[in-house]
Formats: sequence, C-alpha cells, structure tokens
Amino acid sequence: MSRKTISKSALILSLLLFSGACALALGTTPVTALSSANAEETDKQGLAPQQHDLEKARVVTQLLQSYHYGERGSENDLLVDAANAYLRLLDPGRFFLLKEDVEEFRSRMAATEQEDSQTRLQAAFDLHETYRERVESRVKKALETLDSTPEFEADERFEQDRREAEWASSGDELDRLWAKRIAHDKLTLQLADRDAEQIRENLERRYQNSLERAKEAEHTDITEKYLDAWARAFDPHSSYFSPRRSEEFDMEMSLELEGIGAKLTMDQDMTEIVELIPGGPAERSGELEAGERIIGVADGEDGEMKDVVGWQLHDVVQLIRGPKESTVRLKVMPPSGASNTSPREVKLVRNKIALEDQAAQKRIIEKPFKDGTKRIGVIEIPRFYRDFSGAQAGEGDFRSTARDVQNLLNELEEEGIDGLVIDLRGNSGGALQEAIGVTSLFTGGGVAVQVRHHDGSIDHLGEPEQEPIYAGPLAVMVDRTSASASEILAGAIQDYGRGVVLGAQTFGKGTVQHMIDLNAHGLANHADEGAGRLKLTIAQFYRVSGEGTQLDGITPDIVLPTALDRDDYGERAAENPLPANRIAPLEVSKHYDLSAIIDRLLQKHNQRIEESEAFQAFQRELDYQSELRQETSIALNREAREKEQEKREQALVELHNKRREAHGLEPIESRDEIDQDELPDLQLQLGAETVRDKILVLNEEKEASGALTTILGD
Repeated sequence: MSRKTISKSALILSLLLFSGACALALGTTPVTALSSANAEETDKQGLAPQQHDLEKARVVTQLLQSYHYGERGSENDLLVDAANAYLRLLDPGRFFLLKEDVEEFRSRMAATEQEDSQTRLQAAFDLHETYRERVESRVKKALETLDSTPEFEADERFEQDRREAEWASSGDELDRLWAKRIAHDKLTLQLADRDAEQIRENLERRYQNSLERAKEAEHTDITEKYLDAWARAFDPHSSYFSPRRSEEFDMEMSLELEGIGAKLTMDQDMTEIVELIPGGPAERSGELEAGERIIGVADGEDGEMKDVVGWQLHDVVQLIRGPKESTVRLKVMPPSGASNTSPREVKLVRNKIALEDQAAQKRIIEKPFKDGTKRIGVIEIPRFYRDFSGAQAGEGDFRSTARDVQNLLNELEEEGIDGLVIDLRGNSGGALQEAIGVTSLFTGGGVAVQVRHHDGSIDHLGEPEQEPIYAGPLAVMVDRTSASASEILAGAIQDYGRGVVLGAQTFGKGTVQHMIDLNAHGLANHADEGAGRLKLTIAQFYRVSGEGTQLDGITPDIVLPTALDRDDYGERAAENPLPANRIAPLEVSKHYDLSAIIDRLLQKHNQRIEESEAFQAFQRELDYQSELRQETSIALNREAREKEQEKREQALVELHNKRREAHGLEPIESRDEIDQDELPDLQLQLGAETVRDKILVLNEEKEASGALTTILGD
C-alpha cells in the first residue's frame, strides 16, 4: 500500500481529539424577538427567554441541522426525542410532573417546525415554570407527611429505576409514589444507623434542596437544559456545554483537574460513578467502584456532609473538587441491585492525576509448555494518552502511548518473551493518533481506521508501511468498557490477522465528536461569560474491513465472562444512538489467516475452562452479580429488606469462598473482607494461555508443513 492512500491530516486528527475549535459558516438570519404581548404573558408566568438565549438556540439548531453526521428518520421523531430528552433532564425520576403536563409539552414540541427554535424554547420555559410549581407543592406535602409515613407490608417494593415509569396521572397517584419514596429514604438511613432526628433533618434538607434549585434556576439554566436536550435528540454524544461545563471539560482533557479521579454522570436524581480514572485517588483507594452512587459530599476531615441527591451534576463536581492534598468525604450508596443497600462513608485525598499513573506498564507471565516454559509478555494500556502541549511545542521526547509501548516492547524482547498480550480492559479511549501509532507497531503500518464525515467523504488514517516492531504471537484483551480508540486497535489487529481478540463485546462507540466554540458565531458579546460550546457528532469510525464499530463494537474471537450486560452497558443502552452500518472494505495484506486456527484455539480454551474449578467458580460469581444488577426494586418493609440483604450477602460470600478455595486461600466471613487483589487475574491468565496455545498451534502447522514439503520432495 502506498503512502498516498493514507491521510494523516492534522485538521482531521484535531477534529477527532477535540483539540481545536472551528467556526462553521452559517447564515445570519436575525432572531425575531418575542412579541410584547407574549413577553408580558411570560413575565406573569415566570422566567422568560432572553434575546441571547434565543440566538443561541437558533445557532445550535442550525449547526446540528447543517453538520451533524447522522440521518434522522423523520422530523417528528426528532421532535419527540427532543421533548423526551428535556423531560429526562428536568424530572428524571418522574416524581413531580403529571401526565397532563408532559402531554401538553410534547404536543407543543410536536407542533413546531424543526427550524422554529424560538417556540420550542418558550415551551421549555413554560414547562419549567409548571415544574417549579409542582416541586413547591410536592415538597410542602412531603415535609408535612414526613412523620406519618405508613408501614408497608413485606411484599411491597419501591422501584429505584424510574426512567421508563409511567407519569403519574393524578395528585393522588403522586401521593402514593411519594409515600413509597419517603419510606425508602427513611429505611435506607435507618439501616445506616441514623436516629429519628438525624433522618428527619437529612430528608428535610434533601427535599428542600430540590425546591431551592427549582426556584433559583435562572433563564440561562433553563436554556442550557433545552439546548442540551435538543442536541441529545440527534445522538447521545452531541450536547451543549455551558461556559462552566466547557471549563470542566478542558480541565478533564488536560488532566489538570484536582479531585478524586472519577467520571460521574446523573442517574435519575443521584450522581453515579461511571469510571475510575487509572492512577486517581478513587481508583488507588480500592474503596469505590463503577456503578456506585454518591449521595453526600463533605469537605475536610470534619466538614458538614451535604446531601447531594437531586443536585445538578456540575454542582456536585464543584463540591468534590478542591486543592491538592486536601480531604473530601463521600457518602456512597452501592449500585442498584447490590446485596448491601446501606450508604457508607469513604474518605479520599484529592490529587492531580499524573500522566505517569496512566502510563502503559509491562509484566511477564510464565506458562508451562511441552518443552519447558513459555514467557508471555503483558502490556497494559489504561488509556491512550499524549502530551499535546509537548507535541505542539516541538519537543522531541514528549510523552506518548505509542512511544512508551515501543520502549516496553524493546525491554520485553531483551528479557526474552515468546508471546505477547495487550490488555485494553477498562480502556475507554483517548488520543486517536496514539491508537494508530500502537497499531502500527504490530501491523507494520497501513490504514488503521476509516473515518466517514457528515458530507460522505472518507479519510483513511494510518502510518506509513514498515516492518512491525513486534511480529510474534499476539492476543488483545478487551471488555465491555473498552471503547473508541481501544476498539480501533482491537479491530485492526483482527483485520490484519495479527492477533486473537479475547474478552467481552466492547462498548460500541463508533462516532467522532468535535467541540464548536459558539462565541465564534457572534454570540460572545451578549454575555460576559461567553456562549459556551456545542459538542457535535461529525463523523463515524470504520474498520479496514468496512465494518463500523458503532453499537456492536468488536466481537472477540474467544469470549470471556463479564458481569456487565450488553443491553444495559454500552452504546446500545444510550438514548438515540446512531445505527450500525458499513462501508466498502479496503484491500489489505493479512499477516495470517487466523480463521484457520481459531477453532483449534477455542477447543483448547473450552476444554481448559471446563476442567478449571477456579474458572467455573469465577463464572458463577459473575453470573450472580449480573443477576443482582437486574433487580432494581427494593423492599419497603424493614424486616423483608434485612432478610433480602442477608440472603444476598450470604450468597455472594459463599460464591467468593468457592473461588478462594480453588486458589488455595482461606475462606472469609463477610463481604467486607473481600480483597480482589488476593486472587489472581484469571482472565489475564487465560489470555496468556491462549497465546501459549497459539504458539503451539503455529508450531504444529509449521512442523506439518515441513513434513509435507519433505514428502513431496521425495
């Protein structure tokens, strides 16, 4: 393949990495101000959208219509999705609005033309005013009935996941729902050893906070929600960033954020941990895990624990953030479906997340072989990192994943390895250049990924052809959280026949986003804080085979167990994901036709796990954890909840002890004693054994080929 077929345009790469801003040309159609009658009526009802809000809505609408990558099924679908997205942002738990409020809002949205952002924004403001009134009424009633919550029978439950629940059709229906919510909240605090006075004070603050946030919302807050909802209607990765959110995004991308090192999201009215950043305080503590929910934050060793249930995400982030080496205390709830439903306190020391802490690392695993021992090298890549400032400054030794991996490969070769495992489990992506660079170390260059843009043009990104740095037996390990750049690397290793992919179906994020500075569209002078930015999906990734990574991600050659369900975690679980599709494949030279040996490798793998009690125990424990994740309702009766919790705890301890027994470890008595570091990384061991199998199979094929050559020569 010639170098001319490979595009490495700096512009394209900057788009993929959000490293620049572009001013896309738009028309300058003036925004029609609200009529005086309309404005007067709005003033009577509450907040009104300002001229600056209307102009931002117009610009965002035009940008999405002109440059978004995806194709909408119909205009009506878009309007429905936008209405639903706004409702999810405004009342995610469906605890305040009534069905009649929702239906009126949906009707108003559906009656507009796609370009009519002014009418839709006004509908969003009107619904917020209704929402504020509902919150005020509901919180007042909740506080009045806080001491008179009825006792519930053993079979009565509270559904924690209300994202798809029906909207209440009457005030009486909301009364019943709130009776259950209050009972659940009180019981949860009781099981955390809070007395009656502490419980009342905690819940009073929690419910009062909901009212204060609704009443204190300004026109910019409502506009932000609407613009974010309108963008999310196009796809889950397009969104509006207010100036404050833009600043937080920049700090996250530059790793300058001093905090706990965790990615957070809103799950209904709670802040959920999505991912622990490698090397961050949260990951290093070993006390937190993805899926857990933060319900309280306190600054310092003895600061007041503030209940953050129902807070906006950026407000929770601001509370968690603080100076380096200062202390933050979190009150954390287990994931929905966990055996334990009581909150606990976790203390962390804030710190910067150093690039070194996310750097690739190596190790060697020794595996028995028919003629001795095979040494299998392992390179773990937690993230595809790149020192952008060093690269832009022309520093010759700036830090990069590809350079680090190449150095580790050289060291492993000097130490003597017979095969290699690249561990991408938990790697959610990062710098595209680095994923392409790492790919070339094993494929010898060539196109690593195809990128199709909103206008239909296609770029082929890769490195010039050369000899691979490492050409030996190779396997790549992935899991459900491996995403984006990780999927590009794993897919290229498959497509070039360079290695076997093991693990679970990957995340399935196959789209490309770009940050557009709205100040570049004549909006900067309307407000001191600026206009914010639009994160816009502009392109899609495709493998050299023509297959997209969108939705389906990478299908492993050999499947390993996972507790994360494909339909509950990944791109398929998101709202309005773009569809999977494919484009024309490229002709590439495969290093080896792995399809010829995959069946033999699978046969050896299946036989091994069938004979391994350790693996069977591991599989049973993961299956039970997956089963618990599906159960999102919880008992409202104390005795029933305690029995349920005890039963789950006992089952988990028994399953974990079976694993310990298989590895020759003493049993534990409670789940609090579980230390995963005590147990070997069974999946990594299976990866190393697969590489050993590959060496064996390739040697057998070479011997058979040599014998055939001898016979034919005779």
